[in-house]
Amino acid sequence: MTATAQRPYSILITDDDRACREALRDIVEPQGYRTILTSSGEEAVEVVQFEVVHAVLLDMHMPTLTRLETLQLMRQINQLLPCILVTADATEALIRQALNAHAYSVIPKPVSKHLVLHTVVRALGRYQMSGGPVDPGRGPAPGDEHRN
Repeated sequence: MTATAQRPYSILITDDDRACREALRDIVEPQGYRTILTSSGEEAVEVVQFEVVHAVLLDMHMPTLTRLETLQLMRQINQLLPCILVTADATEALIRQALNAHAYSVIPKPVSKHLVLHTVVRALGRYQMSGGPVDPGRGPAPGDEHRN
């Protein structure tokens, strides 16, 4: 499942570490995905409120809003949005906590290009099957329109 030239799938990448954001961008953009980069949970929630986002790559450790608070706020806006958590601290307890918060998956850092792409493609497929606005040619689903 790749993006089309006309309307690519949008992947929101949120990490307080600029190098990590850019590394994830460098993995998904060559596959045709449109990326939106944010450095905080607050910025990520704002993007989800006002733009169509098809999947989120979210750092587990951020300074202000925690990953779980960010995930919960995003779920209030779009409960079908797949959030893939990325962490250097992939302990069993943290993974369990993330999955209990309905994260789609947890990817350990340093990230594997193939694992990131495989997980994003699977997340987009499941999101589309659940009725999320994944088809780039279709636009937002009812209730997911842009808010101004």
